[in-house]
Amino acid sequence: MRNKVTVIGAGNVGANCALRIASKELADVVLVDVVEGVPQGKALDLLQSGPVEGYDVSLIGANDYEATANSDIVVITAGLPRKPGMSRDDLLFANYEVVKAATEQSARYSPNAILILVTNPLDAM
Repeated sequence: MRNKVTVIGAGNVGANCALRIASKELADVVLVDVVEGVPQGKALDLLQSGPVEGYDVSLIGANDYEATANSDIVVITAGLPRKPGMSRDDLLFANYEVVKAATEQSARYSPNAILILVTNPLDAM
């Protein structure tokens, strides 16, 4: 049985993370995001490029954390980007709730998973 990796956040960082995991066939991938349709569309793009790029893994896009159940690794890339004039503290407070929700859901559905955090400001998270 292949490992399962969940990537939370289907933006540029999350989608590229999912692509690298899939292209190296390191694990089956679940891509999760709160925006309806985004993780499903990006997962479909990655899945359809598999035959061309030479990889064959399961890629699922979801808005529900239930799809992440029993993941071996969870990578959190979700978060708001820093806007002009926004301090690092402002970014920290904005992304705190995003990371809190993601870690709570990860612990619920994959309590034994290794957690990797990529959300900024990374040093303060």
